[in-house]
Amino acid sequence: MPKRPPSPGRVRAVRQSARVTVASAAGFYSALYALDQPVVAVYALFAPIALGILSPIPGGGRDRARTVLCALPVAVALTALGTALAVTTASAVAGMLVIGFTILFASAYGPAAASAVPGLLLFYVLACFPPYAPDTLPQRLGGLLAGVALLVLCELLLLPAPPVQPYRVRITAALDLAAASALAFAQGHRHSPERARRLHEAGLALRLSQAPPASRPTGAGRRDRGLAQAGAATRRVLGQLARMSERPDSATAADPLSEALLRGVAAGCTATAGALRGARAVPGPEALEEMVADFVAVRGRPSGTGLDTDAKASQRLLECRSDLLVTAVSALTVQAAVAVAVGGRRDAAGLPPEQFWYAGPSAPRLLVLRLTGNLTLRSVLFQNAVRTALGLGAARLVAGVLGLEHGFWVLLAVLTLGRTTAGATWSTVRSAAVGTLVGALAAGALIFEAGGTVEVYAAVLVPAMFVAFSVGPIAGPAWAQGLFTLVVAAAFSQLAPANWRLAETRLLDVLAGCTIGLICGVLAWPAGAHAEVRRGVADVLRAAAPLVQVTVSAVVRASGTSDWPDAPGTSGASGDHGPRPRSRRGTTEEALRLTRHRLRIAEGAYAQYRTEGGRDPVDSGPDWHLALNCASHTVTGSHWLPRQAYGPAPPEAVRWARESAARLATAMDSAADFPPGGVRATPMPLPHEVVSAAPAPVLPALVDIDSWLRTLAAELSAIGGSGPDEPPPPVRGDGTRPATVRDAAARPGG
Repeated sequence: MPKRPPSPGRVRAVRQSARVTVASAAGFYSALYALDQPVVAVYALFAPIALGILSPIPGGGRDRARTVLCALPVAVALTALGTALAVTTASAVAGMLVIGFTILFASAYGPAAASAVPGLLLFYVLACFPPYAPDTLPQRLGGLLAGVALLVLCELLLLPAPPVQPYRVRITAALDLAAASALAFAQGHRHSPERARRLHEAGLALRLSQAPPASRPTGAGRRDRGLAQAGAATRRVLGQLARMSERPDSATAADPLSEALLRGVAAGCTATAGALRGARAVPGPEALEEMVADFVAVRGRPSGTGLDTDAKASQRLLECRSDLLVTAVSALTVQAAVAVAVGGRRDAAGLPPEQFWYAGPSAPRLLVLRLTGNLTLRSVLFQNAVRTALGLGAARLVAGVLGLEHGFWVLLAVLTLGRTTAGATWSTVRSAAVGTLVGALAAGALIFEAGGTVEVYAAVLVPAMFVAFSVGPIAGPAWAQGLFTLVVAAAFSQLAPANWRLAETRLLDVLAGCTIGLICGVLAWPAGAHAEVRRGVADVLRAAAPLVQVTVSAVVRASGTSDWPDAPGTSGASGDHGPRPRSRRGTTEEALRLTRHRLRIAEGAYAQYRTEGGRDPVDSGPDWHLALNCASHTVTGSHWLPRQAYGPAPPEAVRWARESAARLATAMDSAADFPPGGVRATPMPLPHEVVSAAPAPVLPALVDIDSWLRTLAAELSAIGGSGPDEPPPPVRGDGTRPATVRDAAARPGG
């Protein structure tokens, strides 16, 4: 059988190990043996390890080198602060708490800043331990500068990492596919299951979890925010085109008006893709927006298709036109978002300004908004910063009070083994403890056999580093801690005479750090980032549910009745008009404002979660990106649907619209609980008798509502629910749990 090629992850780990090993060894040996400067040697050894291994800096070789150079001034400042604050244990602990929280919280700026945080903290950790020696600061900084310089050279010259495909390339490929699909529709090639499959796959590829951490647009600036919104809107375009492709030809008909708009959508997607490639100027959304406005104005006309003679054909044609309108509006959003992200546009043209609120503020203002917006206990970033800072402060206090030799190993264990959930921390700590024990035994045996022969340690250090840095990131914490124990034993035995008790000290320090990290993980937000993303997405879905109802009520407002949520004298029971919304928010604007607010919070939590670079804890769990897309689609519909003055709708049309909206809102409310298996959202189909009785000016509005609700239902059904390891829904304050799908089926209108 042919040998399987090595995985890309292994290749990356081996290459990174080679770069860090060469940089660390060159600085360490030169400083120790050529210059006889042990302090310089320690910092020259650990600087490449801190910024090359401990900090998983994303990107290609040039990107990594650039990030390391940007982190250098911060590393110098932290080393100087640590040296100054090492005068007492109290000052060192206070500095650890303040600096730890500040550095960790600053990772909100984006993935590059977040990736460098562990390595930057190591510089303060190294410098803040006894002995208090401010006179050695020049040597410490010299070793740091030498190590960083060597690492930068190795990143650029020694097996440099290939550049990472930007997220904009994924959007570009998706827009090319969308343009080709829209053009195929315009040319009469409508039904195509194969095209629908490719559109669905391209939509899934736009999920941030499918993109490398280096390319995820999770930063605070306009560029990242715009690309993130463009990716979400592109996914909506692909999803709508896929649903259109799944329809049989009998459900569609040739329509010159729709074909013209389809060609406009295709041209807009092609132009936007060209702008993302840098091949042409960034187009504004005005041209496509004008086409959409013209389409809305005349789409109720027959266009030679029998619209005014055949009721069924009329409904079918209007449904196709309404679905196309949804697709065109999403394509408009893509164009506007790309114009902001790539073209530097500072307004949203004629689109809702609330959707592009980030277009106006300056980059520093956006960063301040990101930071201040995360100064809350609900913020994943705030939780991680507090948890880790408390753990590091406690570790520094324990090491100082107990006078632990090589006490910085305690903090290093807390820094490297802490996770965002108690369960993950326990699993990591357990493996690390076993690996450290085995590594300590191996290091003890090495020291016992080699004795004071420094040449043995010098010969062992380089292969030990290469193996540790190659195997550790792939094999897990047990291998990483065990092999790193051998590395530090070989390094420190060259700095000063050592005996087997060095391995014992390493083991005890790591166990102390594991214990502190585990305690912090259990006491401080043990559910971690996943729980906050889950809560944020649930909140926005619950806010969007009544927005669906008030939007539909605003569109089909019957003659002589007030807006449904405020109608006096109505009861909460099911009646001719279906159940009323679950909260009296008054106006559509108030419900829209609440949904936008919660959507921004949920998007921030999701961006922070993806900044951590991990996958979903449960692969079969909910599709968070699609859930946010569903809420965004709700907000977009609430803006576009009520814009046209359709006139009063007949009572039977009002009754159908409200009952269908109530059913969809109930499903959305239930989807917020993420029950096992998800929900099956099924809005009421638009009845033929309603279509027949509806006045011509009102019929497009009814079809728009039907299309919007069907699209939202499809997205809700695709979100999915809790995986096998997901926790059950939390108990509410009254002792009850949120309703499940079975409960929802028993509700009025469900």
